Amino acid sequence: MTVDVRTQTPRLRRSKPARRWAVPYAFLTPAGVLFVVFLAIPILYALYLSFRAMKVTGGGPFGVREETWAGFENYIATFTDSEFLAGFGRLAIYGVIAVPVTLGLALLFALLLDLPRVRAARFSRVAIFIPYAVPGVIASLLWGFLYLPSTSPLNWVLNNLGIPDVEVLTGGALFPAVANIAIWGGVGFNMIIIYTSLRGIPNEMHEAARIDGASEWDIALRIKIPLVAPALVLTGLFSLIGTLQVYGEPMTLRPMTNEISQTWVPLMKIYRDAFARDDLSLAAASSVVLALGTLVVSIVLLRITQKQAFGEGQ
Repeated sequence: MTVDVRTQTPRLRRSKPARRWAVPYAFLTPAGVLFVVFLAIPILYALYLSFRAMKVTGGGPFGVREETWAGFENYIATFTDSEFLAGFGRLAIYGVIAVPVTLGLALLFALLLDLPRVRAARFSRVAIFIPYAVPGVIASLLWGFLYLPSTSPLNWVLNNLGIPDVEVLTGGALFPAVANIAIWGGVGFNMIIIYTSLRGIPNEMHEAARIDGASEWDIALRIKIPLVAPALVLTGLFSLIGTLQVYGEPMTLRPMTNEISQTWVPLMKIYRDAFARDDLSLAAASSVVLALGTLVVSIVLLRITQKQAFGEGQ
């Protein structure tokens, strides 16, 4: 039996482009399914819950608790909640401390590691990055035990010198103490991003500047920092988003001090409303407000910095 190749070729030519068209979508399907199941559906469900409320109907001792349409009542309650707004105020103080210090130290370490003939560069990179690998809860517990006067080695040394205990988790020292945990864990990650950007700068630019008599300080200030501006914007955006989502550090330190309440930051209040007061609708509305606020702040930051950092117009 013979097969006419000429009659089979058009069919092969028609099926091959179809398979090529389907291959990328086949690879994207698992990621798409995970995105829909674990991100898109929960977001839509939270948005749905934010317009609902649990109300008692029927009256008397035999009233029935059922879910009803609430409209924008939960959003009005969110924007008029003094505890929720006060949490943003504390978050602003925390961010003013954590974000500039984190980015400043990350940039400083990256510039130092990028110096010519620097010693122990590999060890230094690993040592600075290691705190980022420590989970936030573990880091908060480690620093919490260092902060407590009864367990802190610093207070033990001070007591032997006749100096009274230093209270870190009270008063004005509370915000720097909480921010210090995020700084300790975040500097390494931001440093790696900035350092990678520095390594992408051609060495010819550095050599030309040195021939012209520029010092290492001049090279860092006039060449390196302007060229890594996109990396600085990226790390700044990550730090800002992380600040708006602060939860683990104050929640872990809360049993160690009376200064941190259940609503110290917005996410702590959302957690309390959802799981302590069983008010999922109000918690969902607060979550939507926080998510939209984070999105707006990120877009505004990118719009402000894109011309200077990325060379794009407004």
